Amino acid sequence: MKLLLSPVMFVLLLAGGFNVIQAKAQPVPSVSGVLGQVKSLTHDSIEIQTKPAVVSLVITRPLTTYRQVPSDLTHVTSNSYVGVASEKQPNGTEVAKQILIFPAELRGLGQGSALLDPQPSAATPSRMTNGTVSRPAQSPSRMTNGVVQKGSGTTLVVRYQDGSQSVSVPANVPVTQVTAGKVTLEAGDAVYAVTTQQPNGRLATNKIFLISGPTPKKTN
Repeated sequence: MKLLLSPVMFVLLLAGGFNVIQAKAQPVPSVSGVLGQVKSLTHDSIEIQTKPAVVSLVITRPLTTYRQVPSDLTHVTSNSYVGVASEKQPNGTEVAKQILIFPAELRGLGQGSALLDPQPSAATPSRMTNGTVSRPAQSPSRMTNGVVQKGSGTTLVVRYQDGSQSVSVPANVPVTQVTAGKVTLEAGDAVYAVTTQQPNGRLATNKIFLISGPTPKKTN
């Protein structure tokens, strides 16, 4: 069974990006990759439909695929590399709607903080921030493993290459962990393929992260 990122999180990941504050954790190099939907797949290649065009990648073996498993805030520690989908509140606070925890080998994926166009049903635009969890420079609250305890929720500071973003995290926010595991990829899947350039100039991948399955077709 595929454990899937929410459709909202996928839309946010498609945009990728970040903003933030002072922090002690060091940003990491960004990971190159292709984000989009699988158009076709063979043993040796994969075609991914991105917004601009279809990108063809060579698959090098061994191929590692990544899936999502349920997690919780206790696994979000200082120096964790995370992706946080958030929405800005009337008081200016960014409130997390979902958190992804990435493994060490995917540190740098989608690094940054970006404000996205609002969805038709949303009153305000959402933000996607990918980076390293760090300790805020100043805080009157108690810090535990890089997570500031504030009442029933927490506050995270996520640091990326050119800044950081402070995000308020409700106690019940959905948290998932990205982990290596067997995944059966198919056309329509939303994926992120980590890429390298071969000597002949072609792009290759040996790491593919399944974000979500095919969008169900509407029936009359």
